[in-house]
Amino acid sequence: MNPRILVIEDNLDDLGLLLGLLRAAQYHVTLAFEGMQGYQRALSVLPDLILLDVQLGSVDGFAVCRLLKADAATADIPVIFLSASNSLEERLTGLRAGAVDYVLKPFEPEEVLARIDIHTRLAGHTAPAIAQAEPVEPVEGSVDPADQVIVKAAVHYLKNHLAELPRLAEIARQVGTHEKRLTKAFRQAMGLSVFEFVRVQRLRLAERLLVETSVDISHIAAETGFSSAANFSTAFRDRFGVSPTRFRHRRAKTSDGSGAC
Repeated sequence: MNPRILVIEDNLDDLGLLLGLLRAAQYHVTLAFEGMQGYQRALSVLPDLILLDVQLGSVDGFAVCRLLKADAATADIPVIFLSASNSLEERLTGLRAGAVDYVLKPFEPEEVLARIDIHTRLAGHTAPAIAQAEPVEPVEGSVDPADQVIVKAAVHYLKNHLAELPRLAEIARQVGTHEKRLTKAFRQAMGLSVFEFVRVQRLRLAERLLVETSVDISHIAAETGFSSAANFSTAFRDRFGVSPTRFRHRRAKTSDGSGAC
C-alpha cells in the first residue's frame, strides 16, 4: 500500500501544487487547511507522514507539531515542515518541536518527493518516536485525554525554555490553546500551576549542574532562568535547606570519599 500523506497547508496555491505532485506519485493524500483541523485529521487518519506549513494563523505549525508529538497515537509520525523562511532560528524551533526535516518554499518537486521517500522508509525501519522521545513528567489523575496531550506538549516546551520563559498566554499559544484551559489542565494533571512546575524544573536542573559541572553559581542562576544569583540562592535554600555553594561542597566531599566515616 502506498504511503498516506497528510498535508496541513492554508495557502491554496501551494496546496494545489502539493496535491498534484503527491497524487501523481501515487500517494494517498489527505488535506487540512488549519492547525487544529490538521491535528484532528492526523488522529483520525494516522498518516505515514505529515507535511506541515509553519504559518497557519491562530495555531501555527510549531504548536501543531508539539501536540502531535505529545499524543501517543501520532508521536511516531514523521513531520516535515514547509516554510518560506530560511531562518536558522525557525528551523531549530521546528526540529526541537519534533519535526524530522524542513522543505523551503518555493519547493522543488523532486526534493519534496525525495524527502518524503527518505522519511517514510526510515519510519518503517525504526522504533516509534514515542519510545525515543525525552521523557516528561507523568500525567496523573482524571484528566481529559485532549488536555493530557496539551499538558505533555506544554511540559516538553517548558523544559526547553527554562532560561527565558514566555508569558503564560504565549506558552498556551505554543501548544495550541488558551491560558484558562492550560492553567486548569495543568493543575489537574500535575497538581501544580504552570509556574510552580517551572520553578521545580529549574531547581532540578540547577541541582544537576551543581553536581555534574564546575560552572559558577551566577552562571547556573542565569542558565536556569533566575533573575540573579541571590534570588537563585534563596529559592535553592528554600527547596533543599542549604545554599548552592554548601550543597556543591557536600556533594564533592561525598563523591571523593572524604565525607565517609
